[in-house]
Amino acid sequence: MTYHPPAPSARLFMALAGTALLLVACSKPAPPQEPIRAVKVLTVGVAALQAGAEYAAEVRPRIESRLSFRVAGKLLKRHVEVGQHVKAGQLLAEMDPQDFALAVQSAQAQVAVASTNLKLADADYQRYKALRVQNFISEAELERRETALLSARAQLDQAQAQLASQQNQLGYTRLRADVAGVVTGVDAEPGQVVGQVIGAAVPVVRIAPDGPRDAVFSVPEDQVAAMKPGMGVMVNTGAAGKLVKGVLREVGSSADPATRTFLVKVTLPTVDTPALGSTLSVLLTDTALQKQGEQKQVVMKLPTSALRQEGNATTVWVLDPSSMTVKAQTIQIATVDGNEVVVASGLQPGTQVVATGVHVLSVGQKVIIYDDKYKEKTAVDQSKIAQQATDSIAVSNKSNAK
Repeated sequence: MTYHPPAPSARLFMALAGTALLLVACSKPAPPQEPIRAVKVLTVGVAALQAGAEYAAEVRPRIESRLSFRVAGKLLKRHVEVGQHVKAGQLLAEMDPQDFALAVQSAQAQVAVASTNLKLADADYQRYKALRVQNFISEAELERRETALLSARAQLDQAQAQLASQQNQLGYTRLRADVAGVVTGVDAEPGQVVGQVIGAAVPVVRIAPDGPRDAVFSVPEDQVAAMKPGMGVMVNTGAAGKLVKGVLREVGSSADPATRTFLVKVTLPTVDTPALGSTLSVLLTDTALQKQGEQKQVVMKLPTSALRQEGNATTVWVLDPSSMTVKAQTIQIATVDGNEVVVASGLQPGTQVVATGVHVLSVGQKVIIYDDKYKEKTAVDQSKIAQQATDSIAVSNKSNAK
């Protein structure tokens, strides 16, 4: 077989084609186009600064009784638990009654002895009284018998009083609730020696009587001057954001030595009062604070989600409506008002600021404003992409089957 080399024109075409392929293979791919992000924006405006602050408070009883035994002894049984509601007179705990039962028996025996002595003294007196009528004895002898009778009667009264005391002591071994309420604490367990120990009563059960409840919270030293008894407040009970009115009842006269805060108590409504120990939010009302000489301030506020930190500076993304790009703007923050910050400088009313997603943007990046239409469009695009992928898989499966 004879080899025929290609013509010169064919060799030139093949060389040019190879060079073109080599250049295409070595050239860098075009950079992907930066995506246009959808952002939520808000227009900077002015609003009233919330007068006052919000405090976390705890529901506590107006009165809490620490119940203890009136005698000392060993605790045998406890019949209640924390959080249990008890009625007046309900049995709470029992002490070992053996020693007190023996004391009652002894007192009963003393009463029996005194009663017998009284009967003998009375019979003796009656006999001597009859003899005196007949002038068989002197008046002095009759007076001695009368004195013995009175002494026997006094001894019986003493024995009966001692018996009643011992019976009371025996009854004190059973601790009962004085009033209806909720058990808020248990301070003793079976087997423990309780009661009057070394002159001090050992508490066994704590009970919060049914009645008014307080929202108790602490305030720092620089804010206690604004707290005045009788001031109206709003209390967020936490039940679906329900707000109820309360009245500031008491302000602590001295600071806590550890925290240097003052205890404040707010009277809660008696209807639908939250359970003891619940956490509430106490808000000072604007009206009440204005009575204390404070006025509303009109300021510019931004949500904390719009802020970003660049070194020591706080910045926000400002939207340029003409080019639909964003740029960084440094601002100064005056204070915090709930979940918002008060802007001291750096922005003007009417400026459009990116509210969310600030950490994924860059200077000069193009954006579009997120709204419901964009949301629907994005959903449609995602649906198309999913359908195309499904169709591609179906075609591939058919080709493999052939």
